[in-house]
Amino acid sequence: MTHVGIVGAGAGAAAAAFVIDGAVPDADVTVLEKSGGLCGRAATRRHDDLTYDYGANYLKSDDDRVVELITETLDDDGLVDVTEPVYTFEADGAVSPGRDADEHKWSYRQGLTQIAKRLFGRTDATVHRRTRVETVRRVEAAGGASDDARWELDDADDETHGPFDVLLLNPPAPQTAELLRTAEWDDPLRETLVEAVGGVEYRSVWTAVLRYPFALDVPYYALVNTDKEHAVGWISREECKAGHVPDGETLLVVQASDAWSTAHYDDDPGENVAALADHAADVVGDERLAEPDWTDHQGWRYAQPEGGVDRGPVDSARDAGLYLLGDWVAGEGRLHAAIANGLDVGERVAYGI
Repeated sequence: MTHVGIVGAGAGAAAAAFVIDGAVPDADVTVLEKSGGLCGRAATRRHDDLTYDYGANYLKSDDDRVVELITETLDDDGLVDVTEPVYTFEADGAVSPGRDADEHKWSYRQGLTQIAKRLFGRTDATVHRRTRVETVRRVEAAGGASDDARWELDDADDETHGPFDVLLLNPPAPQTAELLRTAEWDDPLRETLVEAVGGVEYRSVWTAVLRYPFALDVPYYALVNTDKEHAVGWISREECKAGHVPDGETLLVVQASDAWSTAHYDDDPGENVAALADHAADVVGDERLAEPDWTDHQGWRYAQPEGGVDRGPVDSARDAGLYLLGDWVAGEGRLHAAIANGLDVGERVAYGI
């Protein structure tokens, strides 16, 4: 039996587990996820009669394998496609049409977390939630044969998981770098990996979710700041996703820019929400938006990678049965890129390529 350990239950990990489970009949897959949810920053919450994607906003159709996976391989029941366009705005708040280049903007009636839930649901993988991995350890086989070495993981409750023949690491690059930095693994490659992975820079995002008892009369699904000079980077309307918001209401997801998010990350959440509501009112041009009826919020310290990682050390790690995956490995901070990278890693594990 091939024992596979996966740290993190993001979209990439779910895609990799799906491929491995289908291609390796004797695979035993164990997933350790520190949070209570699945799919990483493609996160969904529910409140009363609301469903909202408060991290990644939608899945775009930029990869043929991902499109086939979502629309054909998996059950497409509940899949919704946002048809309203994405407009742009600049530092002065001036809104303009013309940005929407995405053929599809998919979510589900139950939210984007359905991607990971449906992928894991098609496998026999064991998923341990609220299990924080603190130590990665490379264990030599009896007699010290390095070719037969395996991986073990210690969690925050002092429980050991493994040994695993193959280990996949799916957390954001800074967290993966820290796991590698503290890993009990006596190999020069470890330091090289830490340097490469630790060099991936990230944008932070502080998000406010704002509910209103009225509908907005605007022609767009979302607004994106194109000059990166505004306090807000993105405003989207969850009511454009079927099944997410009751008729006649508005639910805005307002994501601050990296600069604003970094400066205010640890400020009082209520003050942050109020400030972002004011900004949304100014940009959309509706003063009523400054006073939402209900709010939620979330900070994403490691929201989106600025670029990719040096693939040389990452590829070399496969010789030790160690695979790194995620949007930061793909080099594009988008959900479809994370899924595509997970499919690729799953195939490499399954077929030894």
